[in-house]
Amino acid sequence: MTSKIFLIRVLFLSLLLLMMRAGWLCAARLTDGQSKKPTSAAGSAQQVATDVRGTWSGTFFSKDSNGRSFTITVVITPNSRGHLVGSSTLDADCVKGAQLEVTVKGSEVVLAGSDKEGDNITVRGTLDNTGTLLKSAYILNGSATGGCETDNGTGTLVKQ
Repeated sequence: MTSKIFLIRVLFLSLLLLMMRAGWLCAARLTDGQSKKPTSAAGSAQQVATDVRGTWSGTFFSKDSNGRSFTITVVITPNSRGHLVGSSTLDADCVKGAQLEVTVKGSEVVLAGSDKEGDNITVRGTLDNTGTLLKSAYILNGSATGGCETDNGTGTLVKQ
């Protein structure tokens, strides 16, 4: 009889120790997971979405020695669906006043669209750490009418 009581006590204590250990492991996992979450916006380790809304302006320089530089100003706002769009003013030979779609992924920004004549421009760039300087490469594609040739180069847009 004594050996049965002893066995029951050993089993009970073993079970109790297993349950306590499982509880500690579960608590440790919860604590680890919670410590990785930010406690406030100021202490957040998450990357904040870059706000590119506003007016951007700059100069682009053709890689072609015969190509001419041009200035561009883009006003970026959300459209009725909440997507970012840009209205541009530029004095390039091939594109005039293109309407642009704006895509932002981290620090990478793409502005792409066309003017009323069907001439296209795409600007791809990377924002600096301040989010106010966009170092970019551009490509202009002339329309199907052949009135304009393709051009590409680099430049910088600055948030005004």
